[in-house]
Amino acid sequence: MSYSRQIRVEFNHCDPAGIVFYPRYFEMTNSVCENFFREIVGYSYHAMMADGIGVPTARIETDFRAPSRLGDLLDWELVIERLGGKSATFRLEARCDGQHRLTARLTLVWLSAESRTARWPDPIRAALAAHLEDA
Repeated sequence: MSYSRQIRVEFNHCDPAGIVFYPRYFEMTNSVCENFFREIVGYSYHAMMADGIGVPTARIETDFRAPSRLGDLLDWELVIERLGGKSATFRLEARCDGQHRLTARLTLVWLSAESRTARWPDPIRAALAAHLEDA
């Protein structure tokens, strides 16, 4: 099962040529993950922070396929490629009008209230497992 979200390329995402400045894609991938946790997992980043918990990015790998421009509507798709005990690898792909623009793989870790990596809590692990690519 995958999670989808649309993000329109805005002026603040672009360099002077009107093309998405690559670090802005990382803001978009974070937005997709943040909304996935809020809408699907049922545990928002806001609630996590209030509880002293987090899911920081431990690794990010990105393939840029084609430029995106001001006004483009990017269709993002998220799947979980791997679910470990303390981390998970999310694959996010962005397309515009069917054209593949970007693939990013993010490894997120579960950070306990003691600021240490810990095992995914069972309800969160179950929500993530439902979005495993092979599920």
